[in-house]
Amino acid sequence: MSGWRDSLPAVRGKLLRDEPLAPLTWFRVGGPAELVFMPEDEADLAAFLKGLNPSVPVNVLGVGSNTLVRDGGVEGVVIRLGRGFNTVEARGQGRIYAGAAVPDAILAREAAKAGIAGLEFYRGVPGSVGGALAMNAGCYGAETKDVLVEAYAVTRSGERVTLSNADLGFSYRKSARAAAEFLIFTGALFTGQPDDPAAIDARMTEITARRETTQPIREKTGGSTFKNPPGQSSWKLVDEAGWRGKPFSASGKADGGAMFSPLHSNFLINTGDATAADLEGLGEAVRADVKAKFGVELDWEIKRIGKAL
Repeated sequence: MSGWRDSLPAVRGKLLRDEPLAPLTWFRVGGPAELVFMPEDEADLAAFLKGLNPSVPVNVLGVGSNTLVRDGGVEGVVIRLGRGFNTVEARGQGRIYAGAAVPDAILAREAAKAGIAGLEFYRGVPGSVGGALAMNAGCYGAETKDVLVEAYAVTRSGERVTLSNADLGFSYRKSARAAAEFLIFTGALFTGQPDDPAAIDARMTEITARRETTQPIREKTGGSTFKNPPGQSSWKLVDEAGWRGKPFSASGKADGGAMFSPLHSNFLINTGDATAADLEGLGEAVRADVKAKFGVELDWEIKRIGKAL
C-alpha cells in the first residue's frame, strides 16, 4: 500500500505530502501526516473520496482544539476543511447556515448579529461546527442537538448526504450515526429564537468572562479532557485524585511538560515542551488512578489519532 500516493484523484484543492500537524493543533504536538488534503469545496471533497483507494485511512482535522496527534504521525490522509467551508449565512425564520470549518464562536457571533438567540453557548465551545456535529458539543446547559435542524456530510465513498437532527442520534458528547459511520460534515443549518442583538451580545459577554476566569483558554490545551461520568464531574475526580497542577513526563524529564491545569483540573495542558506521549501518558495515568481510588471509569473526550513512536 506504500505507493497509494502515486495514484491520487485529480483535485482542485491542495495536496500536501508529509505535512507537519503539530502547528495545526492547540497542543502543538505530534508527527506529520502522510498526506493532507484541503478541498476547494464539497464537490472537490466528494470526488476525492470517491476516487481514493478505499483501503487508505482517512482522518479529519478541524481547528485542532480537541485533537491529540501522536508523535509518530498519521498514516493515510488527513482532511482539513478551509475557506470553501467557512460560510455563515442567516436564512430567515430564525435559521442560520454555517460551514463545517466555521469556529463555533464565530457562529455564535453571526447568529447574534442576525438577532437569533439560542446559539450563545457556542461562544464557549473551543472548536468548529464540524466537530460540534460529530460530538454534540455544548456547554453551560445547552448542546448542539438543541439547535440543529439538519447537517450535510460526505461519506467515505464520496456520497453527499443530508441528515436530520434525529438521524444523528445525539446523546451526551456523541452522535451515534457519526460514531458508527464515516462522515465528514461539511455544514449545517441551525435554528433559534428572535431576540435583540444587544441582549444576545450581553449573554455572550457573560459566557466569555466566565470562561476566562475558570478555564486555561490561553494555554496549549485541548479543552475538556474527559467526559463527565453519569452524575459526577470529571474535574472533581481528577482533583480529588491529586492530579491538579502536578507535572508529568512519560519520558522521565524532570520538569514534566504535561499537566492538568491548576485553574481547571479537567483541562490537560502542555506547559512547555511536552510530547504527545507525555500528554496521553498523563491522561492514562489519571484514568488508572481515578479507577483505582474511586471505581469510576473516565472516558476521553479528546480525540487521539496517529501512531506512537
